[in-house]
Amino acid sequence: MKCTNRKKGYIFLCAVLIAGLLSGCGSLSFDMAYHVDYDVSSFNVVSREDARMASPFAAGLCVAAGDVSGEGSPDMSQVEAAALFGLDKSEVLYARNIHERLHPASLTKVLTALVALENGQLGQTLTATNAVNITESGAVLCGLKNGDTMTLDQALRILLVYSANDAAMLIAENIGGSVEHFVEMMNEKAHSLGATNSHFTNPHGLTDSDHYTTAYDLYLIFNAAIQYETFNEIIHMSAYQTVFYDKDGREKAFDKSSSNKFLQGEYQAPANVTVIGGKTGTTNAAGNCLILLSRDENGSPYVSVILRAEGPDILYGSMIDLLDEIHK
Repeated sequence: MKCTNRKKGYIFLCAVLIAGLLSGCGSLSFDMAYHVDYDVSSFNVVSREDARMASPFAAGLCVAAGDVSGEGSPDMSQVEAAALFGLDKSEVLYARNIHERLHPASLTKVLTALVALENGQLGQTLTATNAVNITESGAVLCGLKNGDTMTLDQALRILLVYSANDAAMLIAENIGGSVEHFVEMMNEKAHSLGATNSHFTNPHGLTDSDHYTTAYDLYLIFNAAIQYETFNEIIHMSAYQTVFYDKDGREKAFDKSSSNKFLQGEYQAPANVTVIGGKTGTTNAAGNCLILLSRDENGSPYVSVILRAEGPDILYGSMIDLLDEIHK
């Protein structure tokens, strides 16, 4: 009987509180469904023996409101933004200007791949339209023409290994139904991950004044992408060879190396740090950009990002200094 009386007491208390809230604020009223068995009811918060807590949005994420550094931190003055995140302990080991809005260049393609992986099938056939005809000077292209076909799996590898901008347009139009709708999907996904300081206008990252993100938002997006085994496999590839087809069924060969100079052996990570892979990006507006997944000698994962470095030597030199923070 004591347990029954206690329950009745809580129910009565909740009813009184709700009645007060609904009637005690002038003319304001709220139409709320209520039942004692709801997980969010006052009764269950206070008394349920198997009480559960809602997981906070940032549970398991690295969070920093501003710059993070310490004695002996690397000199990142030659880059606009930089960050190093320890995923196992949700630690921000270093941060500089991580919430500053900047052009991401081809780091955009991480989000493109993520949206495609969530909404497409690797074996589905993609068909190119005139949307793949990118004419911007210096844009990296794999040579797609109207009517060409390849699978989503092939397109993702060309997108992430070689950073082909026409492959991004191919993916966007086929997965989104139109490039415009795919971009809407990109923004919706970014915002759902907490990357609310970002706005994307295209799937490739070629410069647009309204296309921007931050180092921290890129971490959130990249962190979601590396949950996919296919994404991890692709970003680890040092080169990719394949064959796709033109509108008449003739073969078109593709054979390119990764744009990631760590994977090419041109730069070496610090001792006891292994670069798994990542994504590069370069435009005049964005400078040289790089985001990486790395592991220490114990296999613990880290995400590092640098935005707007002036030249590849500064980019990779600064990234090496950043990765050196892992053992401090």
